[in-house]
Amino acid sequence: MGDVLSQNEIDSLLAALDSGELDAEDMKETGEKQVKNYDFARPSKFSKEHLRTLEIIFEHYGRLLSTNLPGYLRKNVQIEVMNSEAITYSEFTNALSNPVILGIIDFRPLEGSIIMEVADNLGYTIVDRMLGGGGQPLEKSRDFTEIEMMILERIMNICTNLLVEPWLSVVHLNPRLERIETNSQFAQIISPSEMTSIITMNIKIGNVEGLMNVCIPYTCVEEVIDRLNTKYWYANMQVKDDKESRDIIENAINQVMVPVRAVLGKSAISVNDFVNLQPGDIIRLNTNVEDELNVYVGNINKFKALPGASNDAYAVRVTQVIREE
Repeated sequence: MGDVLSQNEIDSLLAALDSGELDAEDMKETGEKQVKNYDFARPSKFSKEHLRTLEIIFEHYGRLLSTNLPGYLRKNVQIEVMNSEAITYSEFTNALSNPVILGIIDFRPLEGSIIMEVADNLGYTIVDRMLGGGGQPLEKSRDFTEIEMMILERIMNICTNLLVEPWLSVVHLNPRLERIETNSQFAQIISPSEMTSIITMNIKIGNVEGLMNVCIPYTCVEEVIDRLNTKYWYANMQVKDDKESRDIIENAINQVMVPVRAVLGKSAISVNDFVNLQPGDIIRLNTNVEDELNVYVGNINKFKALPGASNDAYAVRVTQVIREE
């Protein structure tokens, strides 16, 4: 009977509703609170904000790849970030097939390394294009030869160097490709239970499509994890962009060719006199010898100057700057 209200409680409740102290809609929300299970064996170290920021960084990275790789592969390259997720390292390695292309990248100055996994069909396509072929993958997968690995290492070095610019808003990287593995068992860079973030990108080289997965361990980005949020990222990007834009504009303005002319004076003569002008003829101007000359930048009167000479050439000495609001 604990749910039965007394008359005084009913009166108080009606009075509170009439006065607006209570809202009838709020009283309807009597549902039970949802409890979310938490797995202590797999702590969620990467928040949705962290993963979203990583997606933005690698969207920038994808644009750089699609701009630079066509110069080496001579094929159109399209890259799209598919998704990002947080999983354990063992889950990542268990999903890998053999053979596979795993680039182990030292993520200096951050501690540890990241893994860049490229689908084998993309690897065969890259090798075929670099050797002058049409860029078709093999019908049946096989291990890569030493020569093919050297070719892939060259492309992976290019991909590694392009990581610097997208991460500038977080940390100034100096990444270095340590090695390339084709067997996931030889790429145990961290503990299997360690949490990682996986950024999946879809790469299309000509008509061949495949996935590239970038595995970033939490221990690698732990010291800069606070910077992996869009607020910090956009704030730093805005400051950087403003400075870069200003430098670009100033550099462009400094290279602009602007006509500058000093006007000695003006005079009005007949067309007949103009047609019959000869060397040595004197034209009388409307200015005196001691008068200052008007110097025009484009069509704007910007300076006052006095005429003279410098190294056997005519020159003017600026005496006044005309500043107009």
